[in-house]
Amino acid sequence: MKIISTKTIRDLNITPKQCVDWIYESFALKAEAQLPAKISVHPTDTDFFTSMPCLLPQSKDNRDIRYFGVKEVHRIEGAVPSLGSDMLLYNAKNGDLLALVDADWITTMRTGAVAAASSKALRKKDASCYGMLGLGNTARASLLCILEAEPEKQFKVKLLRYKDQAELFIVRFKDYGNVSFEIVDDIRDIARSVDVLISCITSANGLIVEDESIFPPGITIIPVHMRGFQNCDTTFDRVFGDDTGHVRNFKYFPQYQDYNEIGEVLAGRDPGRKSEKQRIIDYNYGLGLHDVLFASKIYEMVAKQGLPEVEIAKETEKFWI
Repeated sequence: MKIISTKTIRDLNITPKQCVDWIYESFALKAEAQLPAKISVHPTDTDFFTSMPCLLPQSKDNRDIRYFGVKEVHRIEGAVPSLGSDMLLYNAKNGDLLALVDADWITTMRTGAVAAASSKALRKKDASCYGMLGLGNTARASLLCILEAEPEKQFKVKLLRYKDQAELFIVRFKDYGNVSFEIVDDIRDIARSVDVLISCITSANGLIVEDESIFPPGITIIPVHMRGFQNCDTTFDRVFGDDTGHVRNFKYFPQYQDYNEIGEVLAGRDPGRKSEKQRIIDYNYGLGLHDVLFASKIYEMVAKQGLPEVEIAKETEKFWI
């Protein structure tokens, strides 16, 4: 078994563009994968442990391994960091445990890559102005993937001011020539003036924009953490999700006007936006499918580099108690 730390992953220098490519690849495999819905337990009202299993289809390149993984993501109030995740990666061919993976980098980058792929697929044709709320690591990952997936495109990004996060966010992207920034104090000014709104706010009590009518025709909203935009669910022209099994229990799911999975758009089987005036909201709940595919790619990369094994002393014959 290998132990794959965040440092080991970061040392691989995986680009944001590579992460976006892996998102397209994983969605292409979705129909052949086994992807049960997440299971969550709650030690307190706000704390949780969520299990995310996925069995990938058999690889055409390596017949000796079929990857199964289960990611455990947890949020514990007061812990530093409050959100963390780990994965067990197995070979489903023989049950061998291949790796214990620190999944924090994977979770952040695959989330940002999904936001990048979804926004590109659903935005209107002339979209160039993005709004971003909640400027932590997930927002950074999202913009990294957006900018590096389309280096030829010029973006303007409006940032909602919060403490000094907007200023720090701008510093992080000072070396990117295809983006300019504006810091905005009122969320309503962002809501009424952008083509794509990506919210990475992790905690929202109630609605982020109470009057949904101020969202302009043609806007695409991506609430990365699902929070604060439920008033759009029944009024927007189209609603997308990354997996129907994960979103069918959302309160307003039966009232969605025109629903489909975002993977159908990425595969070219659904046009996504049917007019330039449609208002669209996309809920990407987060799939173990992406986590396991990322982990399998990383496992193969570190295996080629000779990352040492950690020996597990296990019985090799049937034993009796």
